[in-house]
Amino acid sequence: MSISEKLAGFLAGEEKKELVRISTAGSVDDGKSTLIGRLLHDSKSLYEDHLQAVRTGTGSDDFDWAGLVDGLKAEREQGITIDVAYRYFSTPKRKFILADTPGHEQYTRNMVTGASTADLAVILIDARLGIRPQSKRHAFITSLLRIPHVLVAVNKMDLVDYSETVFDDIVATFSAFCNKLDIGDLRFIPISALKGDNVVTKSDKMPWFTGRALLDDLDSIYIGGDNYVDLRFPVQYVSRPNATFRGYAGNLSSGILRKGGEVMVLPSGKSTRIKSIETYDGALEQATPNMAVTITLHDELDISRGDMIVAPHNRTKISRDIEAMMVWMGESALDPQRRYLLKHTAQTTNVQVSDLLYKVNINNLRRMSADTLQLNEIGRVALTCYQPIKFDTYRKNRTTGSFILIDAESNHTVAAGMIIDREPAASRSTKTTALGASASPAAWLGLTDREPFSFWICAPRLAPEAEQMVVRLREALAAADRPLFLLDETALRTGLCAELGTGALAQAELLRRAAETVKLFQNTGVTVLCHVDCPLPALIDFVVPVLGADHIAAVSLHEEPQPAGDFFIWPQGDDTAQGVVSAAIIDRILQRTQPAKNP
Repeated sequence: MSISEKLAGFLAGEEKKELVRISTAGSVDDGKSTLIGRLLHDSKSLYEDHLQAVRTGTGSDDFDWAGLVDGLKAEREQGITIDVAYRYFSTPKRKFILADTPGHEQYTRNMVTGASTADLAVILIDARLGIRPQSKRHAFITSLLRIPHVLVAVNKMDLVDYSETVFDDIVATFSAFCNKLDIGDLRFIPISALKGDNVVTKSDKMPWFTGRALLDDLDSIYIGGDNYVDLRFPVQYVSRPNATFRGYAGNLSSGILRKGGEVMVLPSGKSTRIKSIETYDGALEQATPNMAVTITLHDELDISRGDMIVAPHNRTKISRDIEAMMVWMGESALDPQRRYLLKHTAQTTNVQVSDLLYKVNINNLRRMSADTLQLNEIGRVALTCYQPIKFDTYRKNRTTGSFILIDAESNHTVAAGMIIDREPAASRSTKTTALGASASPAAWLGLTDREPFSFWICAPRLAPEAEQMVVRLREALAAADRPLFLLDETALRTGLCAELGTGALAQAELLRRAAETVKLFQNTGVTVLCHVDCPLPALIDFVVPVLGADHIAAVSLHEEPQPAGDFFIWPQGDDTAQGVVSAAIIDRILQRTQPAKNP
C-alpha cells in the first residue's frame, strides 16, 4: 500500500470518528492547563519540537505541562489562563476539541464562551484547597448551559498522599451542592495531572478508587446526537446572484431539511415546499444539523434576514417579551435605562431590560433581590424586544434558546442569556406598585364578576360578511346588557399604529398592540369585539400569548386551512362563512360574558 493510500485511509478513519467537545473549568491554579498538557502528551498528540519548547529539566518527564496550552505571553508570565485555548487530540475511538477556559473570576465571561458548545465539562478541584467559590460558579454555569455530562477531577492527589478521606469529603460536599442544580450525569475521579495518575491509565497509588481513568471516561461516555426533531433554519442571507435565482442561506440549527418537504416561514406563517437544497459542492436531497446551505422554495414569499423556517406542526414561540437567565459580562453594571441590542440567531433588535427578577448567590444558590448585575453576576431578567423574536427555551434548543446582549454605544458584548419559561405573573418580583393597585379597574366599574373575554374576526377590511357579523354580535350583546367595545384595524392604523407599514413584522407589531389594548378593556370586565385583517396562525402566535387561551375566541373568513388551537374557533365552512352568526354562537358568547353567580 502506497503512502498516499495509507494517508487517505487514515483521513477517512478520522472523519468517521465521533466528535466530542470538552470544556475544562474550575478555580484558578487548580491545574486545568496542566491536565490538558498531560492528556495531549500521553495520548501522543504532540510534536517533538513542541515538547522541547516546554522542557524544564533534563529528566524525561520534566515538562511545563501548562505551557503546552497557555499561549499568551501574559499567561506564561503570570502562570494563569486568561483567554480560551482550544486544543485537538484523538483516540482510536473519538476525536476531541478541548477548550481550556480561565479559572480566575475576572475571566468568567471567557469560561462561558468556551463552555457554550461543550458536550462534556471537566471541573477541576484542588485536593488541598477543596471547593472554592469559583468551583461552584462554574458548576452553576455548566448547569445553566445544559452541558449533559460533568466530570469532577479532584486534582493534586499526590500532595495529600493520595488520601481516600480527602477525596470522599470533597465528593460528599460537592455532590450536595450539585444536587440543587440541573446536572444529569455527575462523576468524580481522583487524579494527579502532574504525575499522570488516573489521567490516561489507572494509578496503582489509589487502589481504593474502583472507577476508570479520565481518558477512559472521555472515550466511553455516551454523547447524545444532534437535535433532528425540531426543524430550525434561521435565514442569514437572501441570495440573488441573478434574476432567475432566489435562495435563502443559513446554518441549519436543528432538524432535517428535505427536498420537497413542507415548511413554514415565521413570523408570516406562510407555508410552502422546499424546491432545492444548494451547497458549494452541489445540490442535496436533505440537510442535517450544522450544515451551511442555501434553499430555494416553490413559492415567492416575502422572506428576509432574521426570519425562521420551521416545520408547520412544530413552530417556535414568537414574542417580544422573554425571560432568561443571564450572565453579565460587561465591565459596567447593567443599566435598565441604557440602550442594548439583542442578537438572537440571525436577528438583531433593540431590547429593554424591563425587570430584574433576582440574582443568584453562587455560594448557596439562593435568590437575592437586586437592582442591577455586576461583572460575572448571574440573574433572571425579563426583556422586551422592539421586534418579536422566534425562539425556543434553552432546554429545548441551545441555538434558538440563547442570545447575547450588546451595548449599542460601545458595541461590546455585555451579557449571554439562556431563555427559560416565563414565571406566572403572581410569582414575579414587583419593584413598583401601580396607583390604586388595591382596587382594579374592574372593581371601580363594579364588573369584577365578569369573565375577561374578547372575540376576534379575522377577515379582509370592508368585507361585507365581516360587517354583518359585527352588527349581529353588537345587537345581541347590547340586548343582553353586556358592556361591549369594538376595535377595528382601520381605527388602529389611523391612530395607535399609524407609523406601521406593511409586511410580516408590521403585522406582528399591530397585533401585539391590538392585544395589549384589548387586555386593558378585558381587565375592566368589558367584552371586546376586534376585527383584524390577518391569517389565523398569526393571531395564535401574537394575540393568544398576551390574552390567554381561556379568554379569547376567534373565527377566520380567510380562505385558508383552520389550524387547531387551545381556544374555541369557529372554522370556515359553517354559517359564519356567510357572515351569519348562529344562535348557538351567540349563546356561547353570552355564556362566556355572563356574570358569575354568587355562591
